[in-house]
Amino acid sequence: MLEPAAAEARCAQLIDLARQAGADAADAVAIGNVSQSIAVRLGGLEDIERSESEAIGLRVFAGQRSASIHASDFSPAAMREMAERAVAMARAAPEDIYAGLAPEELLARGPLPELDLVDESEPSPQDLRAAAQAAEDAARAVSGVTNSEGGGAGYGCSTVALATSHGFSGTYRATSHSLSATVVAGTGAGKQRDYAWRQTRHAEDLLAPEAIGRLAGERAVARLDPGKLRSGPLPVVFDPRVAGSLLGHLIGAMSGPAIARRASFLLDRLEEELFDPAVRIVDQPHRRRGLRSRPVDGEGLPTSERALVEHGRLTGWLANVAAARQLGIVPTGHASRGVSGAPGVSTSNVHLEPGTLTREELIGGIADGVLVTELIGQGVNGVTGDYSRGASGYRIVKGEIAGPVAEFTIAGNLLDMFRRLTPASDLELHRAINAPTLLVEGMTVAGE
Repeated sequence: MLEPAAAEARCAQLIDLARQAGADAADAVAIGNVSQSIAVRLGGLEDIERSESEAIGLRVFAGQRSASIHASDFSPAAMREMAERAVAMARAAPEDIYAGLAPEELLARGPLPELDLVDESEPSPQDLRAAAQAAEDAARAVSGVTNSEGGGAGYGCSTVALATSHGFSGTYRATSHSLSATVVAGTGAGKQRDYAWRQTRHAEDLLAPEAIGRLAGERAVARLDPGKLRSGPLPVVFDPRVAGSLLGHLIGAMSGPAIARRASFLLDRLEEELFDPAVRIVDQPHRRRGLRSRPVDGEGLPTSERALVEHGRLTGWLANVAAARQLGIVPTGHASRGVSGAPGVSTSNVHLEPGTLTREELIGGIADGVLVTELIGQGVNGVTGDYSRGASGYRIVKGEIAGPVAEFTIAGNLLDMFRRLTPASDLELHRAINAPTLLVEGMTVAGE
């Protein structure tokens, strides 16, 4: 496993080599990963995997020209050759007036925030198999479950180090634990499949394997004998399992690079009231044990909590350094980075704050509608906001869940959907992007 101190030292070494080769500026990122997973099926061991990887990436600047290169060979000769090649590539690259490191005065200073992302107890393969087996056994014990696609348990640990030639150097680690079960209910052409899955930073925060398995089994059985929906306008309720995907589309459209390319349905809408004034969406990079928590962004800038939507309005774009320069704004601490290529843009832990109605009250006010628990396909246009996806879920009749439905499509435009969106109060924070149950009035449903 790549230790934090070693990762930081290798980044500093590679930057020194790049400067010796003639780079005007440079940054380097080193990433190490260890993961192991166990899969069982029908009581037997199905698969066992373990992987370890280490890689380092270098980005160099020659004036306004830049190039990136990465490798997994950390030998002195390989590192020197890597630096020399990167500088040669940069000198041959076209100029980019927006390229460059983050402004020095904006860099994170002092110790990085401690976010409790590391669980020091690593499970053994035997522990993982026992957890996976318990989850599958609980799922198979649910009446109506007829087959299993398996139970799984996994563990991972990662190290990230970043250094720049103008003064930033930092590193952090994070662990992950995961547990899942997937089963089949019914027989013949009427079979239905569903799953349950959780991931946490610390093992103690996982649901019990028996709870994961039971949930998977109950979900599969509840989907048996689905009916059809009539076509026409209907209120659509998004279960929390899928409601976060609507926030994902919003985040993608708020990306600074997309705005700079004029390829976003949110273009020129910063001043508009896109949601109900009560809607607030928050990005929390410092949430303790959060799945996407990070003390610093991919360019060495500090991260901090920010409302993405306040009083129903956007608070601004999400920008790395290059996009910020192109848009004439300040970088927002949302740069993301791997070992290859230039920084991108990403959020951390995002959630839509809960509303005042319970889930039951939200559904209880619907005379005829549909609760969506699964979305299929990728029919979302990020430039126009047009939205069309296959779905399955449950019919809502007179405020009650009336049985499963499948093979229908829901469609609309994201701008209209955001305006008509009402959140329930059942928010839970166990995903990277979290939302409570969401009601969107007046969507177009295509069924029978």
